[in-house]
Amino acid sequence: MGLRKKSVSTFDQIPGWKKKKLVFLQDLCNNKCRKCGQADLCKICKERNPQRKDGLVAEIEKKITEAFEVFDRESNKTVDAREIGCIIRSLGCFPNEAEVQELLAKIEVEEPGGFVHLEKFLPVMTKVLLDRRFRPIPEDVILHAFEALDKNKCGYITKEDLVKHLTEEGEPFTQEEMEDMLAVALDPETDTLHYRDYRTKLVVDETKTFPFNV
Repeated sequence: MGLRKKSVSTFDQIPGWKKKKLVFLQDLCNNKCRKCGQADLCKICKERNPQRKDGLVAEIEKKITEAFEVFDRESNKTVDAREIGCIIRSLGCFPNEAEVQELLAKIEVEEPGGFVHLEKFLPVMTKVLLDRRFRPIPEDVILHAFEALDKNKCGYITKEDLVKHLTEEGEPFTQEEMEDMLAVALDPETDTLHYRDYRTKLVVDETKTFPFNV
């Protein structure tokens, strides 16, 4: 099992209903939901307290917009498509690169240049958060991943072995990602990773993380 730094984060994350559930729908007009546009869902909307859903959606959209603006260097409501993975993870979601690419396929990317507009990103990411996709990885799974790399069962992984596994197997780290991880993960005296201690830095408490805790 490969270990991915991208799948874990100390940033907070998001939502609380299953995919097929109706998790938001706002004002009703002419018996049609403004969000979904389907008349047969309006009765369900009324039964699910749309005011509460609207409040959650507004809060989620605000957090998405704030995260997006951090990477909007030109302040024109666009970001480089290569930044989308970072934005998603800064919101507490933990997709791998293949899943990031699947999301990008649902978003209209401006060519040439590969820019993503906030208005295109917002509804896709809102649904991701409401569906509670890409949840944090449990602590025991993180531990098992490290143990799989510790062939000698000695409780630590050498720098050389760690670099080899994370750059040559599975979804490889970039050089920058590897340097960032080594800077915080390795014991400076032994140049080894004591993973039982390090794993605690990778665990996200869902009970304190928006929107899992709503």
